[in-house]
Amino acid sequence: MNQVPITSGRPVTQAEIARVDVVALRRALERAVEGEVRFDRVSRALYSTDASVYRIEPAGVVIPRTREDIARTVAICHELRCPLTMRGGGTSQAGQAIGPGIQIDTSRFFDHVLEVNVEQRWARVEPGIVLDALNTRLRPDGLRFAPDVSTASRATIGGMIANNSSGARSVFYGKTIDHVLALDAVLSDGSMARFRPLSGAELDEACHGSSLEAACYRAVRRLAGECADEVHRRYPKILRRVGGYNLDAFVDGEQPFDMSKLLVGSEGTLAVVVEATIRLVPLPAAKAVMAIQFADLLEALGATPAILAHKPSAVEVMDRYILDNTKQNLALDRLRRTFIDGDPEALLCVEMYADRTEDLPPRLDALERDLRARGLGYRYHHAVDAPAQARIWSLREAALGLSMATKDDAKALSFVEDTAVAPEKLRDYIARFLAIVDRHRTVAGIYAHASVGCLHVRPVVNLKTEAGVHKFEAIAADVADLVLEFGGALSGEHGDGLVRSPFMRKMFGPALYEAFRDLKRAFDPHGILNPGKIVDAPPLTANLRYGAGYTTPNPATWFDYGEYGGIGGA
Repeated sequence: MNQVPITSGRPVTQAEIARVDVVALRRALERAVEGEVRFDRVSRALYSTDASVYRIEPAGVVIPRTREDIARTVAICHELRCPLTMRGGGTSQAGQAIGPGIQIDTSRFFDHVLEVNVEQRWARVEPGIVLDALNTRLRPDGLRFAPDVSTASRATIGGMIANNSSGARSVFYGKTIDHVLALDAVLSDGSMARFRPLSGAELDEACHGSSLEAACYRAVRRLAGECADEVHRRYPKILRRVGGYNLDAFVDGEQPFDMSKLLVGSEGTLAVVVEATIRLVPLPAAKAVMAIQFADLLEALGATPAILAHKPSAVEVMDRYILDNTKQNLALDRLRRTFIDGDPEALLCVEMYADRTEDLPPRLDALERDLRARGLGYRYHHAVDAPAQARIWSLREAALGLSMATKDDAKALSFVEDTAVAPEKLRDYIARFLAIVDRHRTVAGIYAHASVGCLHVRPVVNLKTEAGVHKFEAIAADVADLVLEFGGALSGEHGDGLVRSPFMRKMFGPALYEAFRDLKRAFDPHGILNPGKIVDAPPLTANLRYGAGYTTPNPATWFDYGEYGGIGGA
């Protein structure tokens, strides 16, 4: 096999990728892997995109059946210095799930529940299991995995771990990192490691030896000590920060040393997870929802701190842009009119949990009285029965699609859609954010998690023109500056990927950025694991799926897409 010489610690370059012996790579994988190995053109095209604005075609795809398949694939890629990227459901909005070299797709075969301990409330699972499938398996036991992403019907647990996902109820449950107990992983040289909480004596033992695992432990322990002051100074003091690496999990000496916390949110750049031991939570005994209408979006956001005093499990917002787009869909418009009167500028959906159903109406009444006394909101729809709650949540879950309901090449894009600030700063922050959008002469839909200060704002930009690409860059830079000013996070749940990694040095400062690079070098000396994510990222506008000069195809169709300018604009 032809190996490519690479300077230790830096990511594989495009030139080096081009020199990988693809024929030898394919033959080695076909001999070693029990699952599927695909190098055909169609498979490479299918795996070249995720839910982001980017496109990178891999050399090939491996669909493993066992953890040994994954370990062998990593070892072969290590030997050939071929980059590899893990993929679950492909729901990544920042480009984490695409990359050159080999893609490993765990979602088809590597998706089993290995063990469930109902009494102690934990489970062992393979990373390819889809969240909804896992929770369906757990429901008869009255349990669930707490993080509840809106893509639950297709997002995998492995992807949620890689991304440190959370969802609408993170104000109540926290993030994925709060529910991971241990991780089995393949390191970049193909060796296996199990990461779990370690005592001081166990940590000392783990640091000894010449293995890659021991080197990783030594590096993390050293960097946690060296960077503690910078971590306290530079990491946002908010619940929703998933950017960078989780060095903050190691600067408090009173906590057990748990390397699984570092892998969570690392986007497959440090190791490949092959099994997760996860904490489970009981299903809520009773719940209710209040839909509150507002005449002003900023008023709705300003109401959030008062609502949080009532201990909700979720506070979700939708703005007028999102709500108006429901009128384009007959079913959604009908759903909308079951609990919304007229045309509010914003809607807050507040959910509460309780041990008994009868405890919920008094809590909703108390919340309504409080808001009325403060002059916040003007209509308060109480939903205590399950069908009424389902109608409200169905509309909220349609928000992403509704935000993208434009009829030309300019689309509501994911690139500054995941910032987070402290809830008490949210009103002022969004006012400034919208001023940026207005200054760049575009519009944006706003929705998502007011409870934790993480709103999804998707400016409408045409990435098929040079002017649109420049606007994309300018808005991203302006928003990054704004986030820093407000002490927030550039990513509250969607991760860094290709779209936010270029801003890591700005967000965390040069000292922590170099610490991140040291971590990457320790775990992945040859830079083969999901290169270009978190550190050493390509430029923001590299690898765009479309880009300036792209011509939208408009083939002949049976149905009439005239209002969209043809099917290409739909």
